[in-house]
Amino acid sequence: MKYPARVKIIDVGPRDGLQNEKQPVPAAVKIELVQRLQDAGLKEIEVTSYVSPKWVPQMADNAEVMAGIERRSGVLYSVLTPNLKGFEAAVASKPDEIVVFGAASEAFSQKNINCSIAESIERFAPVVQAAMDAGIAVRGAISCTVGCPYEGEIAPEKVGYVAQLMKGIGVQRVDVADTIGVGTPIKVQKALEAALAHFSIDQVSGHFHDTYGQALSNTLAALEVGVWNFQSSVAGLGGCPYAKGATGNVATEDVVYLLQGMGIETGIDLDKLIDAGQFISDHLGRPTQSRVAKALLTKRAG
Repeated sequence: MKYPARVKIIDVGPRDGLQNEKQPVPAAVKIELVQRLQDAGLKEIEVTSYVSPKWVPQMADNAEVMAGIERRSGVLYSVLTPNLKGFEAAVASKPDEIVVFGAASEAFSQKNINCSIAESIERFAPVVQAAMDAGIAVRGAISCTVGCPYEGEIAPEKVGYVAQLMKGIGVQRVDVADTIGVGTPIKVQKALEAALAHFSIDQVSGHFHDTYGQALSNTLAALEVGVWNFQSSVAGLGGCPYAKGATGNVATEDVVYLLQGMGIETGIDLDKLIDAGQFISDHLGRPTQSRVAKALLTKRAG
């Protein structure tokens, strides 16, 4: 089996990982987290989202966080913008990339944003156009690509359908996300292959949640297809609001340990990454969700 020689990881901890936290996380802590992630060698960080604070109060400090980060050349900073109003607010913060999102499940789309998949992508068309006019890159996140809390299993054709619609409005690359973490390797490969019918291998990334403990197996399955872009969250930040008691994103530390063990280059310093995860976990007052961090911190203490 020939695996990619290198992998790029987007850490989504500051945005996806913290957005559902009930306790307010000060902007200074979020800024410090981004700082520590780039110190550890992360080249892509999803920093915040420009959504109504009524819906996501945790992200109300988006402009303050974006203004406070010490930008480095060679690091890409992305933000989530669900609509034109959000995009217009985001532009002032000069993100390198904006993220729009759609689900591969009609039921999820209806429950979440009150419209069909096709309508949701149509709503994003002016946002994508505005970003392209401003010279800002656009990524499309496709959620529920293997399973949905309302619809159950999702056929790969649905993933292909959303990928095609996103391509049609000018989205440059897509994330294939197992939002509720129910995916297993073959299902994940089929979902990725459906997206790869419309985007090149360089434009597709895997985003796996670890609810059923399958995220690393699914990462390996994605590597087998040739995928070399992944999203993960430092310390495994981020619960899944649709699956009671579920863990959220796969921990970046665990993915990096897997890749390093396979001889795949990441450019990430695992010790510094563990420190970043420990920093935010200490602030949140709970242990890290990363199995690798737990093991190596115990070893350090010994």
